[in-house]
Amino acid sequence: MQLRALQETAMRYFLEVVKTGSVKEAALKLNVAPSAVSRQVARLERDLDTLLFERHARGMEPNAAGELLAAHAKRAQQDIERVANDIASLRGLRSGHVRVASTEGFAFDFIPTLIAHFRRKHEGIRFHLEVCSLADISRRVRDGEADVGITLSAVPEPGIGIELRHPSPILAVMARAHPLASQRQLSLRQVVAYPLGLPQEDSSIRRLLDASCTRQGLRYAEAMSSNHANALLSFAAAGGGIAFYGALSIRTLLQSKALVAIPLKDREMNERHLEIETMAGRSLPDASKAFVRYLVEAVKASG
Repeated sequence: MQLRALQETAMRYFLEVVKTGSVKEAALKLNVAPSAVSRQVARLERDLDTLLFERHARGMEPNAAGELLAAHAKRAQQDIERVANDIASLRGLRSGHVRVASTEGFAFDFIPTLIAHFRRKHEGIRFHLEVCSLADISRRVRDGEADVGITLSAVPEPGIGIELRHPSPILAVMARAHPLASQRQLSLRQVVAYPLGLPQEDSSIRRLLDASCTRQGLRYAEAMSSNHANALLSFAAAGGGIAFYGALSIRTLLQSKALVAIPLKDREMNERHLEIETMAGRSLPDASKAFVRYLVEAVKASG
């Protein structure tokens, strides 16, 4: 076994194949020829004297040895990042890079606004905000691809630490001229009498809405559906109908009085929670740690 292989370029190529499940996709991400990726993976397997992947028609999947090597490589990568950040922290909280994975709702307004405010005190900190599906956020945090995840009502997963779990009820959002806009609280029975703008069926809002309507025997008229938050909010603001969001997701719009958001009485619409996730057992770099504290306090202060 040639242990020098564990310290070379081959490891980067190997990890990209693990991540994408394909030599071709890995090559695209790395901006190299597929043959170069294949050679590096073959070299690793030769030097370690073992196969690392199960090769299928649909792609490549790491076998037991591949999983072990991938886990080692990810830990080594995180250790290098931690040491680099620790060295930077000797100069105080003046530099660093924070990677955030978030659902679209929080990425639309809440998280960018917090990042802007955080950087007023720590302008040397850089951020990358990735909009992900609910299913992908925990995976990215667990695999070290994101330092912090902001998600909704996630199923508990091994390897994930919950920094905060906070109520995030779903509100009915509409234009100020809407007939229901003056109400202090609404029921879904009132809301479904009007056209609705809805997210896709796999969203937390849609699942809870459908569950509540099924329980109560309610039917609704879907006037518009979209996988983009801006589209549904613009639809509601233009008087097209009612949309559904959490207060944090549209805080700036509510302050500007373009829309109103009204609480719902129905049980299911109040069962959603925001979760702030980090990798269990990981010592975050100082910049990420400071931003997580800032994020937790901001969510708590929102009520």
